Amino acid sequence: MQKIEFFKHNIDEEDISRVTSVLKSIFLTNANVTKEFEEKFATYLDATHCVAVSSCTAALHLSLLALGIKDGDEVITTPMSFVATSNAILHAGAIPVFVDIEESTGNIDATLIEAAITPKTKAIMPVHLYGNMCDMKAIKKIANKHNLKIIEDAAHCIEGERDGVRVGELGDVACFSFYATKNITSGEGGAITTNNDEVAKLLYQLRLHGINKDASSRYTDKFAHWDMKVLGWKYNISDIQSALLIGQLEKIEERLSKREEIARYYEVALNKLGVKYIKVPKNTKSARHLFIIKMKNRDKVVSKLQSNGIGVAVNYRAIHILNYYKNSFSFQDSAFPIAKKFGDEVLSLPLYTKLELSQLAYIISNLAKI
Repeated sequence: MQKIEFFKHNIDEEDISRVTSVLKSIFLTNANVTKEFEEKFATYLDATHCVAVSSCTAALHLSLLALGIKDGDEVITTPMSFVATSNAILHAGAIPVFVDIEESTGNIDATLIEAAITPKTKAIMPVHLYGNMCDMKAIKKIANKHNLKIIEDAAHCIEGERDGVRVGELGDVACFSFYATKNITSGEGGAITTNNDEVAKLLYQLRLHGINKDASSRYTDKFAHWDMKVLGWKYNISDIQSALLIGQLEKIEERLSKREEIARYYEVALNKLGVKYIKVPKNTKSARHLFIIKMKNRDKVVSKLQSNGIGVAVNYRAIHILNYYKNSFSFQDSAFPIAKKFGDEVLSLPLYTKLELSQLAYIISNLAKI
């Protein structure tokens, strides 16, 4: 029996050396390394600003606050995502309003958004699931018509593009994750990109208590009193984490090509088996973050694959069927039927650059037996 991990990161000796340099420096946080990463990340995404933070959840929370979302406001989003998406809306004091998804992609169905808009609606939070972008042109048209903000949850989709539009290009902000299993990782971490100067200025303050000077500048610059102008949070990222990310960002397209090769191997093999999988929409460059198959007896398949040494995951069960949301909002399982069925069937196969051909063949042979 082979042992195949669900995920392996790409941290290499260059990344470790860069971290070692930070560890030998005076300040381990809020110094030049994070600034360097922010500049490079913004450049990669053709964005004006990047604000690095402690997680994508923090990014979503701060983005909502920076865009003026407040208690009682409604934010339209999807029930098919990790709970962080809708939790961040609750953290901001707002109300998540779910609309159902596209059966083919798992992404929010843009054709259903307008019917969910009320006088309390202030924003739309689309999630680019599995590395495939939502229909941002349609969502932007709706947002413009109703004067709504757009916060893109791009935790899965740094490299994504659709219809000639890149992640963050049409949204007011885009939020990213550098969690342990992401395409580039620092274990924990996140970022926000925006082209709005005022929003960026506020985000820089909100991520660090609301004060106007970080520790590094307070101790290295000429003395001057700092001030707290807004109520903020402790959501900044450290230079140790940023050091891990810089080198991975430089190799991001090269490694995407390798994941694309693996995904295409899966597609050919699964077509022969007659197993359904999530296909990349037309005119889309996928970030290939996760490879998703759909099985009606999904939980049994998970157990059998795991018993044969294959790491798999479920991304995700529909949020509206989870106890907290059912109890808080009185959701019925049938409220969003496509998301419910989708969440009952999806299964994530291993997808990372270190997978070998023999391992892929082993995964497929086990699926064939099942």
